[in-house]
Amino acid sequence: MASYARKHVKYAIKHIFKQNEDQLRTLSQDITTFKEWYVKVGDKVSQFDNICEVQSDKASVTITSRYDGIIKKIHYDTEQVAYVGKPLVDIEVEGDGPEETNQRLQVTETQQTSENNLKTESEQDNNDYSLCIPSVRRLARQYKVDLKNITGTGKNSRILKEDVLRYLQQTSQKEEPKSQEETISEKEKVIKITGFQKAMFQTMTASLKIPHFVYTEEIKTTKLSTLRLNLNQSGELNVKLSMVPFFIKALSLGLVEYPILNSSLDVNNENIILKSYHNIGLAMDTKMGLAVPVIKNVENKSILKIAEELKLIMENGKNGNFSIEQLKGGTFTFSNIGVIGGLHASPVILGSQVAIVAIGATKVVPRFDENLTVVSEEVVNMSSAADHRVIDGATMAHFVNTVKNYIENPHLLLIKS
Repeated sequence: MASYARKHVKYAIKHIFKQNEDQLRTLSQDITTFKEWYVKVGDKVSQFDNICEVQSDKASVTITSRYDGIIKKIHYDTEQVAYVGKPLVDIEVEGDGPEETNQRLQVTETQQTSENNLKTESEQDNNDYSLCIPSVRRLARQYKVDLKNITGTGKNSRILKEDVLRYLQQTSQKEEPKSQEETISEKEKVIKITGFQKAMFQTMTASLKIPHFVYTEEIKTTKLSTLRLNLNQSGELNVKLSMVPFFIKALSLGLVEYPILNSSLDVNNENIILKSYHNIGLAMDTKMGLAVPVIKNVENKSILKIAEELKLIMENGKNGNFSIEQLKGGTFTFSNIGVIGGLHASPVILGSQVAIVAIGATKVVPRFDENLTVVSEEVVNMSSAADHRVIDGATMAHFVNTVKNYIENPHLLLIKS
């Protein structure tokens, strides 16, 4: 006989309220209506698979499974009303003993909508046929996207949020510029904010709520320029090296010494979340507007590998043709405004991060050497901004000077790459 016992787990509505009081306080405390089932009897479900969508008069919730098991019984049909405390579905799971008998599943994902944002049933019917969670349907309705035109990449061809965003990006690229403009008068016109520009609008609106401070330092790049020239002329590299891969690697090495700069802030709980992986975003100007593609796990990559990924990013950036995966997960951002012009910048922190650096254009200037002799030096100005709620000026100054030391002594970068 098998060493485990199979048990039925009752999935009850009242548990939703116990586990999610803050998020679900707008739900009716008495009745809930079933809008859609994502499973049927006999289906095998895994953790985090969607079970069903329920809705009250004020909010909708997608209930997901926390267990692996088999659906044995579904207690309600679509559009049927369930009362608080009644079981929703029986799931047969593998347990270790009798104590598993009355175990209840927890809700792991909730979606909440305000009453004034809910659409009528007739408005939803056009888009709600697809197998996707409510937040995806709401996104589709918000941008007037017909889900019939989207191919889902999720489990069982389920449409994900990323699929909708990718579709929006592709369709915005195909639109003629004049479709984004509306003439008001002979001297005025309205241009609709779309694509990356819309994302920048939303991101920067949130970012400028962060209390910034800026620290600037001059860095000598003479030795680095000489090293780059020699490496590029060696004929042994399959990619041309610019200064950017060196700066990205130097930033990563600096983040090892000052990890608080590679973190995010949980404002609600007043926590700082330190991240051991260095996903460095590169702020870029594209035809579609500002984009920040990410080079991931820089701490484990050589300068040459970073240069190879940067080359691919630059190729995609010509037309703003980035994948969703390339644009997410950044932990720190680097901006090279110098490729366009300007010696100084005052960079703006992305909302999910606590710091950013930017460099201007390089220039050749006279400087004194250790013997007080005037020499020619190539220099660049690095400006850094940090969230003053968690980062102090001394920490940022130490970090920038650590990066400066690596750039001014590039052989140290080669040793640690």
